[in-house]
Amino acid sequence: MNGMMKNKINYKHKLNTLLAMLFAVVLVSCGGSDEVGSENMISGTNSKTWVADEEMNSAGQEVDQVDSDEQGGMQFYADGRFAMGESGMLRTGTWSFDQAANRLTLQFEDEDVSQNFEVTKLTEDEMNLRVPDGSEMKLKAK
Repeated sequence: MNGMMKNKINYKHKLNTLLAMLFAVVLVSCGGSDEVGSENMISGTNSKTWVADEEMNSAGQEVDQVDSDEQGGMQFYADGRFAMGESGMLRTGTWSFDQAANRLTLQFEDEDVSQNFEVTKLTEDEMNLRVPDGSEMKLKAK
């Protein structure tokens, strides 16, 4: 084999290796449906309403939900406030999101109560929240 042909084969081999590595990186970065986005995905630019889409117990089994008309929703405002309507009751407070820890904290107004959720998925349209007992609520943007 002459030197020029060896260089072409070597070049093709390197190019194929590089393309294979690039493809693997793309698969890893795009793969996996559970991704956690940024804080502004929770509230949008001004506010965003989320409603329960599915609820799972700690064993991963779907739990029957309240009728969507009774369930209300959660509205998150970009200034850190939230409002939650449920069975005719309105609860308000402040929220914060720790992206590094994937933790959403709700501090209820006039109550010495806060709730912490592990955010297992956060996109523009979906948010999955897990509580310490392992049950999970899947929300969708309204």
